[in-house]
Amino acid sequence: MTAYVDSSVILRVLLGQPGALAEWGLIRRGVASALAEVECLRTLDRLRIVEGIPEAEIAARREAVYRIMDALEVVEPSRTILDRAAQPLPTTLGTLDAIHLATALAWREHSGEALQIATHDLALATAARSVGLTVIGS
Repeated sequence: MTAYVDSSVILRVLLGQPGALAEWGLIRRGVASALAEVECLRTLDRLRIVEGIPEAEIAARREAVYRIMDALEVVEPSRTILDRAAQPLPTTLGTLDAIHLATALAWREHSGEALQIATHDLALATAARSVGLTVIGS
C-alpha cells in the first residue's frame, strides 16, 4: 500500500498511544510533507516542557522521528503546494492540514499512483474524502 502519512499517525505510533494506525505495517511506500517532521518535533518539545518527560526519553523519540522520516518519501512544501492549500476547499480545514492535503494531491498527480491518506485527524480525513481520496486511520 502507498499512503500519505501525516504527523498524527507518526506520533501515535511513536508515542505508543491507543488507536495507532492498524495498517502501519502494511505501508510499503510512505509519503509525507516535510511539515510532518516539524510537527512531530514540536510536539515532543511541548511534551518535554509540559509533561516533564525526561531528556533521555525525548532524545530517543526524536531519533525515532528522524528514522521514520528517513523511511518516508518526503515532499517539500513548494510554492505550488502552498498556493493549492490556500484555495477554497469543500470542507473546513486549518492551514497545516490544508498543506498536508495539497501535498498528497500534488504527489498523486505527479506520480500517477493510487494514494491513501493515513490520518487520525477528523478534519483532514473529511477533507480528503471530499476530494475523492481514500482514508485510513479515521
